[in-house]
Amino acid sequence: MKQIITILIAVQFALAVKAQKQVSQAEMQQVYNEVKTPHKYGLVIVPDATDKKIDCPSVYKQGKYWYMTYVVFDGRGYETWLSRSKNLLDWTTLGRIMSFTDSTRWDGHQQAGYIALQDYEWGGSYKWQRYNKKNWLSYFGGKDRGYEAGPLAIGIAHSSKKITKSNEFERVDKPVLTHNDPDTRWWENKKLFKSSVIWDKAKTTGYPFVMYYNANGDSSNNTPKWRWFERIGMAGSHDMLKWERIGVDPVVHHKIGITGDGVIQKMGNLWVMFYFGAFWEDRKNETFNRFAVSYDLVNWTDWTGDDLIKSSEPYDAKYAHKSFVVKHKGVVYHYYCAVDKKDNRGIAMATSVDKGKSKVQFKASPTPPGEGLR
Repeated sequence: MKQIITILIAVQFALAVKAQKQVSQAEMQQVYNEVKTPHKYGLVIVPDATDKKIDCPSVYKQGKYWYMTYVVFDGRGYETWLSRSKNLLDWTTLGRIMSFTDSTRWDGHQQAGYIALQDYEWGGSYKWQRYNKKNWLSYFGGKDRGYEAGPLAIGIAHSSKKITKSNEFERVDKPVLTHNDPDTRWWENKKLFKSSVIWDKAKTTGYPFVMYYNANGDSSNNTPKWRWFERIGMAGSHDMLKWERIGVDPVVHHKIGITGDGVIQKMGNLWVMFYFGAFWEDRKNETFNRFAVSYDLVNWTDWTGDDLIKSSEPYDAKYAHKSFVVKHKGVVYHYYCAVDKKDNRGIAMATSVDKGKSKVQFKASPTPPGEGLR
């Protein structure tokens, strides 16, 4: 009898621990109600030429202006650019912050950057915080020419210059995470993609700097060979320069397809990860933006309700994905990558309150078919 009681207590404890890791459906619904953006405003940034593609927005605030970093593909590879706005609707291009340089470097043809250490409080300052008197970027780079060609790895860059102008960031000489490191995990042994770094001063995971990134790697035997796989996992750092992988398995993933481009914000005691899905088992021709929620940055509960963003307009008819979400003065702005049926690619936006319709449009001619598979 005593043994049975001991077993029951152990089971109850295990269930309690599991329940603490699982975010309640009531809280998940509250997050959805807070972040949903049913009003599509339209395109806000498009390429200045028909042979370019714009992707992956990151938005921050500095002084009275808003700024957006994004990547531009021009046939050679990715560079990272900067734009500015007064009202989060109308954007003016300022120039590059990560440009092609020496083609013999490990990142000579790919420099796709994402802001790091931003104020992650929902509805907060959205300030790009400094560490060691510098602003920081994480980015994925590669030495091969073409659309995400060859091995891709994650690098770190920093700058002590003004982030309100198109000043170039200084890149650390070597990548900090690669597909063939000694501790590379099974799901990331091909290509590493977008990374998002937060500054968790409470050191919830034991690290002040926590990175979420998606990667392509080995899959189970039932994976269709024709479809790309990506999953989101974690790494931690004490100094932004040396990174250690956290855990063995991805923290947000799905049976097949892409789970990627996670961006973290915090609502009270809840961590919210905005991410995109693509080509899932029951949605093999779709892309869409969704979210997951966590109490501890490690265990994530996936939202199972409606998409935050999906294809519904001519300008995003092929793909609608890769989100960056901010809340300002009671209005939620959801920026995302929009791709039309002609493979034109730019940044679109949806809001929680009707802001009218954008007059920005793609230029008439598309780039050659076959580009832009993600």
